[in-house]
Amino acid sequence: MKPPVFSNHGCRLNAYEVEAMKDLAGQAGLENAIVVNTCAVTAEAVRKGRQDIRKLRKAHPNARLIVTGCAAQTEPDTFAKMEEVDAVIGNTEKMRPETWLGLAADFIGETEAVQVDDIMSVTETAGHLIDGFGTRSRAYVQVQNGCDHRCTFCIIPYGRGNSRSVPAGVVVDQIKRLVGKGFNEVVLTGVDLTSWGADLPATPKLGDLVMRILRLVPDLPRLRISSIDSIEVDENLMQAIATEPRLMPHLHLSLQHGDDMILKRMKRRHLRDDAIRFTEEAKRLRPDMTFGADIIAGFPTETDAHFENSLKLVKDCDLTWLHVFPYSKREGTPAAKIPNQVNGTVIKTRAAQLRAAGDTQVQRHLQAQIGKTHRILMENPTMGRTEQFTEVTFAQPQTEGQIVTTAILGQSGNQLTA
Repeated sequence: MKPPVFSNHGCRLNAYEVEAMKDLAGQAGLENAIVVNTCAVTAEAVRKGRQDIRKLRKAHPNARLIVTGCAAQTEPDTFAKMEEVDAVIGNTEKMRPETWLGLAADFIGETEAVQVDDIMSVTETAGHLIDGFGTRSRAYVQVQNGCDHRCTFCIIPYGRGNSRSVPAGVVVDQIKRLVGKGFNEVVLTGVDLTSWGADLPATPKLGDLVMRILRLVPDLPRLRISSIDSIEVDENLMQAIATEPRLMPHLHLSLQHGDDMILKRMKRRHLRDDAIRFTEEAKRLRPDMTFGADIIAGFPTETDAHFENSLKLVKDCDLTWLHVFPYSKREGTPAAKIPNQVNGTVIKTRAAQLRAAGDTQVQRHLQAQIGKTHRILMENPTMGRTEQFTEVTFAQPQTEGQIVTTAILGQSGNQLTA
């Protein structure tokens, strides 16, 4: 039996779902197939997905090629028309055992070539929780999917549907299993994590989930939360930041811009001062807190003055780990119709300036850690991460998956050394 080959594009949630699909495909007995899990976040991401499909077809001419993921959900016809593609399945269908059973049993005869339903009709999360993936040290747990917001630049709600939450009891049970298997860190992940609970009875908040996990899984050494929308952070999450040392002092923020006018045109729910206030308060409650952030360069109508506000936000919010996205016109979004699109060369220049500002912040952070003692979770024998998610390299091999307490001796590039 030749197991299917999976190629993943895009976010951590996509990577999580690939692991679930591997299980489903294996249980179904699917073989001699290529599965491409696409991303739709930008037009460039879609282009790279199509490019990958062509390369994989050349490398595996006799394999059956299946396309799924967000781009397959939002643009099924685009992929169905590609001669390299045998089947297109949507984001809901890819998590159904019967989909994979059908693909394995009769790929051409009884299985429709395109299986993509209306994602907006989905009201529950798929039952595809898995017992961790990635390294032996860190496991990712999906607690939420979809998004109820409609930012003008974003196509993702149309690929993921509306927000759906995994019940707290299910999440806690899975984390208990992960801890029992030896994982020392769990990361909560989702499309719009701070919306967790809005569709559940009593409408709990993300902070309620975090506090419940820490209370009911006392043997979990480290709990980390992935990207959040700071304007939606609740009181219990702030309480956890202040009082729970097992909640890691690193938050990745969905900020997107630093100018109020552009934020309004993006249809974001916060203003510049909201972001600054949040980071200042989080730092006050947890002085060792570090921040990452998503920032878009070159959104339509962005002037030099607008951009300068984004550039200044890097210092004003004391951001360390930046994910900079050059704006990419995405058909099907309101932003694509806005007049005064920014010139591509200008966008690239501004993105480079943001990345340079981020690099300066990283170096500042690294220098401040030299001589300090950190607890480092080893991802492999010679590299681990601090609680602030900073990479540390070791001269002597350590035990993978263990938490090592050591002094920081120096730095090399964007890593600390121990």
